[in-house]
Amino acid sequence: MANKKKNSSNYLKQGSILAVASILVRVIGMLYRIPVTRIIGNEGNSYYSSAFDIYTIMLLISSYSIPLAVAKQVSARNARGEYRNAYRVFQGAMAFALIAGTVTSVITFLGAGIFTEKLLKTPESAFALRILAPALFILAIMGVFRGFFQGQNTMIPTAVSQLVEQVINAAVSIGAALVFVKMGSRVDAILGTSTASASYGAGGSTLGTTMGALSGLLFLIFVFLTSRGRILARVRKDQTRHRESSRAIMKILILTIIPVVMSTAIYNISGVIDQGVFKSLSRELGMESSAINTAWGIFSGKFKTLTNVPIAIANALVSSTIPGLTMCMVEKRYREARHKIRMSTRFTMVLTIPCAVGLGVLAEPILQLLYNDPDPDAVKMAVKMFHVGVISVVLYALSTLSNGVLQGINQMRLPVIHSAVALVIHLAALYVMLTRFQMGIYGVVQANNLFALLMCIMNGIAIRRAIGYRQEVVKTFLIPGICAGVMGVAVYGIYFVLMKLLGINAIAALFSIGCGAVIYAVLLLMLKGISKKELLEFPKGKMLYRIARKCHLMS
Repeated sequence: MANKKKNSSNYLKQGSILAVASILVRVIGMLYRIPVTRIIGNEGNSYYSSAFDIYTIMLLISSYSIPLAVAKQVSARNARGEYRNAYRVFQGAMAFALIAGTVTSVITFLGAGIFTEKLLKTPESAFALRILAPALFILAIMGVFRGFFQGQNTMIPTAVSQLVEQVINAAVSIGAALVFVKMGSRVDAILGTSTASASYGAGGSTLGTTMGALSGLLFLIFVFLTSRGRILARVRKDQTRHRESSRAIMKILILTIIPVVMSTAIYNISGVIDQGVFKSLSRELGMESSAINTAWGIFSGKFKTLTNVPIAIANALVSSTIPGLTMCMVEKRYREARHKIRMSTRFTMVLTIPCAVGLGVLAEPILQLLYNDPDPDAVKMAVKMFHVGVISVVLYALSTLSNGVLQGINQMRLPVIHSAVALVIHLAALYVMLTRFQMGIYGVVQANNLFALLMCIMNGIAIRRAIGYRQEVVKTFLIPGICAGVMGVAVYGIYFVLMKLLGINAIAALFSIGCGAVIYAVLLLMLKGISKKELLEFPKGKMLYRIARKCHLMS
């Protein structure tokens, strides 16, 4: 009983390790994109985004779902004490990854010109896409290692490999972008063109992705080799009579991977479709190509980059929650499963709601601090995107987490169906916004909000029907929302006063953000948005509780 209780509270702490790593990865990604954006410009960002959208779809097919599928199957067998079968899942997944990674890498490299020209109307992105192609093979292999470790209920190898991957990515991206932009400028001078510099720069920035992935894989191989003796010792001691065949394991993996691939593909393919629809319809409406690419570059390179940082929390909790939910379902511990869902949702909302409010209130100061764009029209466009679309931070975090919950409780088909329904409605709304209301890039932002909202609603209904779960509203949504609203007003006032007194944006913005975090935490505790028991389950919960007591915010 004590062991089960320990496992029950451990999942959130394991998830927090991955959440912290994921946030650091996103922050590093955001920071290195600042100099890269300055090097390649908004147009180069558009080319980079186009290549990355195709790469993301191919990644979904080859390896995105592998960590989840491996973690789910390994966790289920470990729960039954079938350590030999768990290791055979690892071996079968590795064979699958080698095949899928090779095929998708070759297709992406050879078809780069067709994909970028026919699908996205951006042939300048082909060079960047070809550089990304080898990363598909590397990440497929890496996904198996990450899933295997997650299935053992340890997120540390995944977390550290993500950090290693992103640090190398950042360093190579900046250096390669500088070198490749100069190469492209020479090509422009020789041929009399104007796009080679941005196109080559985008290619240079994608080189970091491939080299970062290789570094992360090498780290995971090292960790696996150092722990292989312990893993194999447990396999040899396994007394389970039932031995799963390679064919049976491959079948189970494929049946697990396919629904996840389909749901995540539909969930993420909207970005590729949005780009194609936006660029095609904008041209038909008479918008110039450079203006189209600039608008999309701001959307993908600034708005999406910043909003993806808090959404990383949900992605990390999905990775840690699914193995735990799978074990609960195998052992029929449904009450514990509902507790895991509740705490994961609470943790996600408590952190993402204030992030959304902060990004909305301080959009312009943050953009000036990070990007220092000299074009006032570009800054105005980016700020308006945040005002229109910052709610997507909360909606995408919740929909991502609820997708993972459904997969963890063996409702694998439902995220596929929900994603397909939401995508159809989303595209219809996008078409109307672009053509009838001529909302431009803001129509894309609003359509994304609608997509995530529909996913939240449908997933929430499905979870309630499947496991009898109802999400508590007041402490999960209402109190954090009130606290974040008050924080937003206070932060705006602090920033306004500091700008009047000092006139230095960097100091005013950073100090306001720090004050906002303190104000939100104090209000959350004062309004009893978190109980002592819940706070102790949070990462570093004992330390946070001691601080709260010393500040007389919690008894």
